[in-house]
Amino acid sequence: MIGNRYLLDTNIISAWLKNDIKIAEKIENSSKIFIPVTVLGEMYYGAQYSTKVHENIESISKLVQHYDVLLITENTCKHYGLIKASLRRKGKPIPENDIWIASIATEHDLILVSRDDHFLEIEEITLENW
Repeated sequence: MIGNRYLLDTNIISAWLKNDIKIAEKIENSSKIFIPVTVLGEMYYGAQYSTKVHENIESISKLVQHYDVLLITENTCKHYGLIKASLRRKGKPIPENDIWIASIATEHDLILVSRDDHFLEIEEITLENW
């Protein structure tokens, strides 16, 4: 059921952790927020590559305590195959991690929140840009 149930992309979480008030308000007014496991991996990578490794890892740990992390399942893989094949037929490739993120959004019928316009190429998802 699509309502105000959202799946957050890495760029949204990063902006939120940098105190983006608009994103904080949207999250506060949402009925449910989810984080795809792929985004979690990107966040940990970013933390390891940053100058504030321990501080950033602590922020990620707090995030995971409050929001559900959605894992990749066999059903996610089926969505991945459909989305990637569709993008290839259109000649519109996007980053692999973003296909996984879109697949999780599709599987769980969630609104994907991202600032990446390439998600517009995926007809199966509902996209919002905060």
